[in-house]
Formats: sequence, C-alpha cells, structure tokens
Amino acid sequence: MQTNEAIAKLSPDLPLTDEQSRLVKRVLRFTGIHLADPQPAVFTINGDAGTGKSVVLTHLFTELQQNARHNPDSVFYHTTNYFTVNHPEILKVYRELAGHQSALLKKDFQRPTSLINRLNKKDENTDVVVVDEAHLLLSKPDHYNNFYHDNQLVELLKRARVVILVMDYSQVLRMKSLWTPDRLQQIISPYPHREYQLTHQFRMTASDNLVHWLNRLTSECVIDDIPADARDGYDFRVYDDAEEMRRAIVARNQEVGLSRVLSTSGYPSTLDGGKHYIHEGNFKMSWDQYNFTSTPWAEIPQTIDEVGSIYTCQGFDLNYAGIIIGPVVSQRPHTRQLQVNLDRFTDSEAFKKRSDITDPQEMNRLERWMIMNALNVILKRGVRGTYIFAHDPLLRQTLSELFASHGWSQIIQC
Repeated sequence: MQTNEAIAKLSPDLPLTDEQSRLVKRVLRFTGIHLADPQPAVFTINGDAGTGKSVVLTHLFTELQQNARHNPDSVFYHTTNYFTVNHPEILKVYRELAGHQSALLKKDFQRPTSLINRLNKKDENTDVVVVDEAHLLLSKPDHYNNFYHDNQLVELLKRARVVILVMDYSQVLRMKSLWTPDRLQQIISPYPHREYQLTHQFRMTASDNLVHWLNRLTSECVIDDIPADARDGYDFRVYDDAEEMRRAIVARNQEVGLSRVLSTSGYPSTLDGGKHYIHEGNFKMSWDQYNFTSTPWAEIPQTIDEVGSIYTCQGFDLNYAGIIIGPVVSQRPHTRQLQVNLDRFTDSEAFKKRSDITDPQEMNRLERWMIMNALNVILKRGVRGTYIFAHDPLLRQTLSELFASHGWSQIIQC
C-alpha cells in the first residue's frame, strides 16, 4: 500500500540497492576501525538531491544503534552515538521514525547546535555523530540560534571519534552555511577520511534526459530544448497561468495527496509573524507559515493553501510539485540563458556578510550560485510530476514555446 508519510520513505525496513547496502557496510567498517584512534575520522557521502543519501543514513544509524544497545559481540557495543540534522522539519521526521524502531530513541536525534552546546557544557565526548544535510551545518557564528563558535563541523570533530557526513554542495543556500569542496577539505584534511559519491536518481520517476535538462538549467543557466521524452512516465508541464497550475496541483492533491505549490524568492517575505502573499495574475497565495506542529509542513492538509519555500520543502518528497520561478530568476534578452537578479532577492536572512569574504565580486558570485541552488532543490521535489510557471514574461514565453513544440498542450486533461 502506498503511503505519503515521510517516515515510510526513510524507514530502515525498506530494502536497499546492492550499492547502498555495500556503502552501509563500508561506512560501518570504516567507523569500527577508527573508534579507538586518538584523532577523529570522517566519512563523507556525496550525492545530488534524490540519490538516496538519507535512506542510507537511516539504515546505517539503525544498525549502529542496534549493535550499540543489543550486541555484546560488536565493536559498537555500549558506544554513544547521535544523528544530527540542521533542519527542523526533517528532524521531526527522524524523531517520529524513532518511535517505530526499537533500536532508536528520540533523544538520539538532535540539532547540531543543541548537541554541541550540551557536550561542551558537560565537557563530554561521544563516539559517532552522523550528520544528514551536512551542507546546512553552520560555518560561522549564529547568535540567533545560540551557536557562538566558528564552525559546527569543527566543534563536532572536537567531541566525536567518527563523524559521518552527507553532503550536497548544490543545496548550499545561505552564507552562514557556506560549504564548498575546498572549504570542507581544509577542515578534514588533517584526519583520516574517506568519501563516496552516490549518483543514481531515486526520487523523480523522470527520464535521465529531463533530469539533465533541469541540471543544465540550474547549474549552467542554459535553457535547452525540452527533451522529447520529458513526459515519458512523468507528468511534466509548463504553464503560462499560475492559477491554472495551482488548480492542477489541487486536483493532483485530491487524487493522491502530497502535492504542493512551491516558489523561489522574489516575492514579499518578512519574518514578522504575518502573512505575505505571492501575486501572479489571478493567482494569490500566502507563503508557508512557521510550523509549530510535529508534522512536516507538506503532510499538513491545510498547506495546500500555502506556497512552500525552500525551507519547508528541502529534503522532502512530493508527489507533484507546482514550481513558481519568481522574479529573482529571468531570461537574458536575445539569449537562451538565465540571469539572476540579486536586486529582486527577498530572503534577507540568506546573504548576511561573512568576515572571511571581503571581495564584493566573490560575494556576488556566491549569492548567484546559492539562488540557483535553491531553484535546483525545488525543481527536484516532484516524484510523479513537476509543473513550472515563470514570473518573467520572456522566460515564460520561451518555456511555453519549447513545451508546445512537442505538440503538448499546457492544459493537459487532469
């Protein structure tokens, strides 16, 4: 029976592929070898959105805790281990998952800041720390979130014997969590470390050609012809009317659930507790509100009437995603290239200055990179289908013409 619950998609009861199973064994072997080392060791799992990184981690951590708590013959017996993720919505899923697994406890799952501050306060160390979404680790102080050190990974390495990271540089979205391969290597190079690259796309049932088209759009800002097999086994659509797209998403949600409208930045958005709306012609919906419940945003029925942001959808599967490419991204006139409009960016928290970046051009380059990263993340949420609407008239026209060139109608029968 199909379920839309996020915990079912991360459950350690799900079978792994041969590659994933081998990876779990490899990481556990590495961890066991380095438990007694005088210095910490690091294993990094790299992979794009939807490549099964989090599923590997839940299997790995469940096996680790099963041995730690119940297997006297294991090298992990009586070890103290934690699973961290710097994303409140994803943390809710993991803690709910713990309630369904005898080897896992809710207290095993922590925000990095909470774990670091507690270990430092008690002057305690731990054995293994698993970090999901490691690209969200803070790489500068964040007093608002009670982190007063320079880098969360550095602090974890001070307190753990082995740190296991899941990293996706194309999901770096904020200056306070700035990670690049070079920045990571500067930190971990003194320690024993291994890495592995996951490449197979599991989330989207889309063709490889469509995934490549999306990657070119977001990483190279190139608007290629939409591949002819974009709709083979996948519901891909381009809309020239945001309200029509919303109605289609509502219809999908009534049929199979877990279908939502998402948007990039470029519309009014302020952290003042009030509602802020996205207007596009006859379309008018408010941004997502802060979710105080223990249920992930996309699983709350009422959020069909909200527009999801990068902060509520990152790391989650949707059945169908309606994507609004907002004013922050447009098409460069007389070209098939995208351009980033930094003056239209409205996420004031994302680009706070860093003392280690003094070159304005470098800052602008990183800001543009992060904006396209955010577009990449939301474009890859839809398991069964992705619908696109662009605010920019030229981009909307180009995408619509490319879509129609295959003989596809924008209004496909629901």
